Amino acid sequence: MDNSNANNATMTTAETKTALVTGSAKRVGAAIIQTLHRAGYNVIIHCRLSRQAADELAAELNLIRADSTKVIQGDLNNETIYNSLIEQAHACWNRLDVLVNNASSFFPTPLGSITLDDWNNLVNSNMKAPLFLSQAAAPYLKQVNGCIINMVDVHAQRPMKQHTVYCAAKAGLAMITQSLAKELGPDIRVNGVAPGAILWPAGDGAEGEMTEHTKNLILERTALKRPGQPIDIAKTILFLARDADYITGQIIAVDGGRTLNI
Repeated sequence: MDNSNANNATMTTAETKTALVTGSAKRVGAAIIQTLHRAGYNVIIHCRLSRQAADELAAELNLIRADSTKVIQGDLNNETIYNSLIEQAHACWNRLDVLVNNASSFFPTPLGSITLDDWNNLVNSNMKAPLFLSQAAAPYLKQVNGCIINMVDVHAQRPMKQHTVYCAAKAGLAMITQSLAKELGPDIRVNGVAPGAILWPAGDGAEGEMTEHTKNLILERTALKRPGQPIDIAKTILFLARDADYITGQIIAVDGGRTLNI
């Protein structure tokens, strides 16, 4: 009996690169998952509350390529799960090549109304979880010369009114990105992506009530005078993961020229 095809299939599966993207059931995270999957990666969708959307996306991708997508669930506000999340991700295919720290809380915190709960929520998702997930993933990433990609924000450099805590957390993540690049090189590359006007905020409350006037003001301050799309972020993530072997410690702004302050 000729087992060459079975052996080749096993080898292909074992050699397929694997990516974990946090907060990836919907919106930009889902676009990142789809783009990496289309490029041949096995992908792990992480979600907190959006399990149904995560399972639906996984089923869709597994129809395209069998056993290529898994789902793991966990609240990044719970600091006790960071190590176990990474262990679950690695166990899916016994390797981990890419960690994309995409999950993020976003809401206004006007001075005078900031609470410790606000601080913990925004810092946990935007700064604390990326650091500790990266620390937990580092031994696995080192085995395959993998990489970490952090979702920063143009507002890490240029503050947004009434979002002091969010901007501070993203600024901290920018420094974590650069610090980890120095500490984890030469085995692991660490970079960041800083989106501009890609998707307007979604959700209940003030953060979901951006007016058309406000949107137009934001777009007027970009060189390209138009919003970006989730695929713009996803393609940048793919570039940093697959094609940027000599890039580390960098944060790439995908913002249509917003940071030019035109």
